[in-house]
Amino acid sequence: MKKQKAGINIWHSFCIAVSMYSRLPAPMVEWTKDALSLALCFFPVVGLFVGAAQLGWWHLSRYLGCGSFLTGAVGAWLPILITGGIHMDGFMDTSDALNSYGSREKKLEILKDAHLGAFAVIRFGSYILLYAGLYAELMQRGIFLISLGYLMSRAWSAVGFVTLRSARESGSLYEFAAAANRRAVIIGNSLVLAGTTAAGMCVAPVAGLLMVLSSGLIFLYYKRMAYKQFGGITGDLAGYFLQLCEIAFLVLAVVVGLIHNII
Repeated sequence: MKKQKAGINIWHSFCIAVSMYSRLPAPMVEWTKDALSLALCFFPVVGLFVGAAQLGWWHLSRYLGCGSFLTGAVGAWLPILITGGIHMDGFMDTSDALNSYGSREKKLEILKDAHLGAFAVIRFGSYILLYAGLYAELMQRGIFLISLGYLMSRAWSAVGFVTLRSARESGSLYEFAAAANRRAVIIGNSLVLAGTTAAGMCVAPVAGLLMVLSSGLIFLYYKRMAYKQFGGITGDLAGYFLQLCEIAFLVLAVVVGLIHNII
């Protein structure tokens, strides 16, 4: 009975992670404390779906002979389609808050505000244009690397959930972090980081190493910025971190591809 119960809890944890962080169909399950404790272990699974979709579209666009504009536009749209824009929403809210130059309390209020400011719109438009342009320039090694990156960024984020201080004692991030099995989340996502790094280095040794180093540096910036500006992390700030990682991986993949061609 204990094994059966453990299996049910793991399945429920998987369903909670998929339903919370994506718009992919997932069975409705009870959000028990045991199920929530392991939900963050499955956060990278959403990245697996995003990466698979990106990899599939990149190959399909070439098979169909699509132009670079369509290829890049769909490539920029797919992560938002699959995640429902939950992380992009955090990126936009954080952009508004950081550019308010207000007090810590004011910044936290902006994060909760449902209205969009000018900086959110400007940053979103700039991000999507850059994302689409970079995606259109990807080569075969590059698309594989960024597909791995969607898992890597979510593994870092999940570790941040349980190791970094929360800015407030409410919200989805605080609830997930409070219920999480800290040891299991850290070990599980560390294995994902190790696996994605190894896979990346098998395809492109230098680029694979640079991916994990750059994501680690972005994580350190994320921690420093969150603590200094907001007093801790929030769900919106976690989304901001993911979007920074995704665009950084794209830049890295394109640059490495261009250098490889020149050499």
